[in-house]
Amino acid sequence: MDAPLPVSASSLSPAARTLGYAGLLPQIICLGMVLTGHEWRFVAIAGGFAYAAAIFSFLGGVWWGQAVHSGRATAGAYAVSVMPSLLAVGLFLLWTFGWEWPGPALLYLGALILGSPLIDRALGFAQGDFLRLRWHLSVGLGSLTIALGLLAGQAI
Repeated sequence: MDAPLPVSASSLSPAARTLGYAGLLPQIICLGMVLTGHEWRFVAIAGGFAYAAAIFSFLGGVWWGQAVHSGRATAGAYAVSVMPSLLAVGLFLLWTFGWEWPGPALLYLGALILGSPLIDRALGFAQGDFLRLRWHLSVGLGSLTIALGLLAGQAI
């Protein structure tokens, strides 16, 4: 088992940080398309949902990987790790069943992303600098996704 890094050391390279923040660009572009009244605004809303759902599912994979790497994970850690993918698909199915979509689904998805660093913290596998970056990225993507959800009804 790896020892935690000292508080002054960083386990994240500048490239990891830069590319992490660059991951907000797709949602920023989707939101910009909706705000400017672009003719493809519904595509931007659907794309924003797909991107947020993919990232949320990816977070479950991160949790799974951290659990495996830790060597001390419980079955609960693995169960929590599969929840983002199941929730994302469930939110997409609302549209499939003809319920109001995508606004409410984007709001729920944004809120789940906003709260996802709490799972990182509860699992206890992540380093402090990773958690700080996760908070920044989750607040960014969660807020952008919620904004897209609030605009979805007006844009369609």
